[in-house]
Amino acid sequence: MSTVTGSWKLHRGGGARVTPRSWPLRDRLALTAGLAAPFLVALALVPLRTSLSHTNAALVLVVVVVAVAALGSRTAGVVAALSAAAWFDFFLTRPYETFDISASADIETAVLLLAVGLIVSQLAARARRLEVITVTDAGYLARIHTTADLAQSARSADTVVDHVRRELTDVLGLRACRFEYGTLLGQPPRLHDDASVTVGKRSWDVDAAGWPEGEIELRTYGNGHYLGRFMLTPGPGPVPSLQARLVAVTLADQTGSALDTAGPVRNG
Repeated sequence: MSTVTGSWKLHRGGGARVTPRSWPLRDRLALTAGLAAPFLVALALVPLRTSLSHTNAALVLVVVVVAVAALGSRTAGVVAALSAAAWFDFFLTRPYETFDISASADIETAVLLLAVGLIVSQLAARARRLEVITVTDAGYLARIHTTADLAQSARSADTVVDHVRRELTDVLGLRACRFEYGTLLGQPPRLHDDASVTVGKRSWDVDAAGWPEGEIELRTYGNGHYLGRFMLTPGPGPVPSLQARLVAVTLADQTGSALDTAGPVRNG
């Protein structure tokens, strides 16, 4: 889900604060579409409302909700679902052009439209957010394959950790990268499994705002248990792509498998 993000700016006294940033243009357009598209489609169906079944009309509006959610954000999908249910009621059920529904079957259809729209919008937005690594970059695939082989064959987990530190530095264009075993001190910005970044409890639009200040943690897990984290210091170059960040997360996961098999690494 896309949320309002922030950027760090220094006060003259040396402190830091978070200032709000606007949503990315894509999400703003999707939110506008979530409000307007169901209205326009429902309005276009008005001439057909006596001949088109309410079920088919609802399905048309569900398609609109899916399109908005897939192209935009989860928030836009939810707005589209609410808008679709409202305009279905207003334009396509008796009494027309009121928000009253006289037939129980129409009430059920409106409720199902809202429920299905909300569920599908969540799934569509999640599918966009959890974008898989497309098999287009042989270099990325080679890194993943090499690291997987090393994680299975290395006698020491330190070997895998050192290898992944170098890979992360290269893939993400880092200035520095270190590994901490079993510690969760402080609340640094975090790179998550889906390549999103948070600062505290706030979502951070890394593509629009760049990396947040300071080190960023990338956690490693083995069999669902937290084992350690890579601490990433961003370099001066551009923010790496979503695909590169997903590769980094995959490499960290492979480290977790090696740590779980070989035992703890105390020195990073």
